[in-house]
Amino acid sequence: MKLYYHPISTTSRTIMLFAAESGIPLEMQVVDLFTGEHVQAPYAGLNPNKLVPTLEDGDFVLTESSAILKYLADTIGSPAYPKDLKQRARVNERMDWTSTQLNQDLVYALVYPQIFDTHKRRSDEAQAATLQRGQERAQAWLKVLDENVLGPGHNFLCGDSITIADYHAAAYVALAEVIGSDLSDYPNVKHWLGRMKALKSWPQVYQVIDGYAASLKGKAMVAV
Repeated sequence: MKLYYHPISTTSRTIMLFAAESGIPLEMQVVDLFTGEHVQAPYAGLNPNKLVPTLEDGDFVLTESSAILKYLADTIGSPAYPKDLKQRARVNERMDWTSTQLNQDLVYALVYPQIFDTHKRRSDEAQAATLQRGQERAQAWLKVLDENVLGPGHNFLCGDSITIADYHAAAYVALAEVIGSDLSDYPNVKHWLGRMKALKSWPQVYQVIDGYAASLKGKAMVAV
């Protein structure tokens, strides 16, 4: 199986970490986002969304990081994606919530407009309004994650065992630290992220984004 990815890509890191921790052998093919390789042939023909990641398994091509995580987990029969109907439904619920709620407001409305020029709004007024709304909504979602999803005594998003929902969510939540948030207002989230960071493959997978974050130190940011 071949994974088309870039280490600066948040959605790529979810798969990189799970594959590394699970011992899944993948042929890794970097798609250079900074030169626009993702919007040009031949990659644009492989993934018409012109985004990473993309998984290629023979003649089967799969896009969307959450779908790729599920596919890889099922390929090896990983306990991180339980077979039990209700347990699996809970994992799917957490992943959907991360993608449709937390990701939209924390990542696309708050983090990316501050760290990537391609996401910055066209005027200072529009930028400020976007960040204000993103901050307010991201704080609300982090509170839900802290108090209702994790809560006291829950080590991971679906209980006491790590699942692909944790790999999926950790990449997004970790971006809060890039904009200067220490997550101290969300102690359960902070502790959970610490457990994810303790995974042996985390430093290697997150090396590039950590380096990029270091280059932004000193820049004024709207945090959560």
